[in-house]
Amino acid sequence: MRKLFTLLMSTALVIGHAFAAERGGPIRIGALTESWGPTPHVVGLREGLKELGYRENKDFVIGVRFTQGDTTTLPQAARELVELGVDILFAAGPTAANAAQMASKRVPIVFAEVPDPLGSRLIQSFARPGGNATGITDLNLELAPKRLEIFSEMIPGLRRVLFPYNSNDSYGVAEAKVYRDAARRQGLVLVGKPMHSEEEAQVLLAQLRKGDAHGILAPRSISLNIPGFVLEAASHKAVPAMFSTTFYPENGGLAAYGAALYESGRRAARLVDKIVKGTKPAEIPVEVNERMELVINLKVAKAAGIKISPDVLYRANRVIR
Repeated sequence: MRKLFTLLMSTALVIGHAFAAERGGPIRIGALTESWGPTPHVVGLREGLKELGYRENKDFVIGVRFTQGDTTTLPQAARELVELGVDILFAAGPTAANAAQMASKRVPIVFAEVPDPLGSRLIQSFARPGGNATGITDLNLELAPKRLEIFSEMIPGLRRVLFPYNSNDSYGVAEAKVYRDAARRQGLVLVGKPMHSEEEAQVLLAQLRKGDAHGILAPRSISLNIPGFVLEAASHKAVPAMFSTTFYPENGGLAAYGAALYESGRRAARLVDKIVKGTKPAEIPVEVNERMELVINLKVAKAAGIKISPDVLYRANRVIR
């Protein structure tokens, strides 16, 4: 976990900004995330704005509030951003987006990585959101069965799969149901483990024995730092783990399959641009990020004695050798 924390904090030092701009100066964007620092969405937003001709610190500044896996403090962080007088709230993830909407019905909100903005009541429709929020949605829940299928193709003899998730996270609960149904159809056994605290998640994964599960599915949400503990368990106990974001195979995980989060942020920059130019979020259609990534860390596979079929490797967008 310490390694994961350090990596994320190092990213924060690169692009974190204080809100020093006066009114009438650069557009002030308040980014809200449950992560330990700026996420790929935030990096993509920053680069997307620069591609559109915006100059950082002259035309825009991004201030990041991150809650280090604690979703309960997101509402307070959102209120702090509103009180600081941000011009736009950028929310990475469904919990952050809901917190942003609770904090203000006036400040424009642009979200990314919200799989069900209608069900979350962030918008009234995809074509005309109707409120102060618009953004980029993805297909993560729809991709869950395919993620499990790829995982089973990668791991010979995969039958019993552990899925730990935050019991207080509605998205995690929905993910568990989708995985459970998909596992049943694919002839697998999903061992769903609802977690109630970071300590419980850490203990569960630290005490995991190799025979308890043939593989681990990490939840999309980083609340309770469950994906971080999954990464640790996978590294220390040689249990293969599948993630939904590429950060993890880039840092010692076996594989990830999911929407390209950087691309979600980059596309969100276009929506920010429209708001800056006077269009209300209520009139800006929500877009779908359909760009998917399959990343496989072949070094991790070889170290664990896993021989991944050429067919799966061929389908990967990137293979880390």
